[in-house]
Amino acid sequence: MSYEKVKQAKHLSIGLKQTLKSLERDAALEIVVAKDAERRVTQKVIQLAEEKKVPIFYVDSMKQLGKACGIEVGASTVAILRS
Repeated sequence: MSYEKVKQAKHLSIGLKQTLKSLERDAALEIVVAKDAERRVTQKVIQLAEEKKVPIFYVDSMKQLGKACGIEVGASTVAILRS
């Protein structure tokens, strides 16, 4: 389900650093986190999203998440942004 949501989103922030920036700017509607990403990498995003009460969705694969974003490499986190 979340892969489709990512594919259909018009505005995304892809990757850890960009997702964090989006959360800090209060621009993120939802966060998608790959379950196979290292927990120490994604922990900061998850913690900030919880603090800001931004919904977090989990998907199984970094590779599939990257593909859903239209990139050739895996993505550990993605933010779906406000229009």
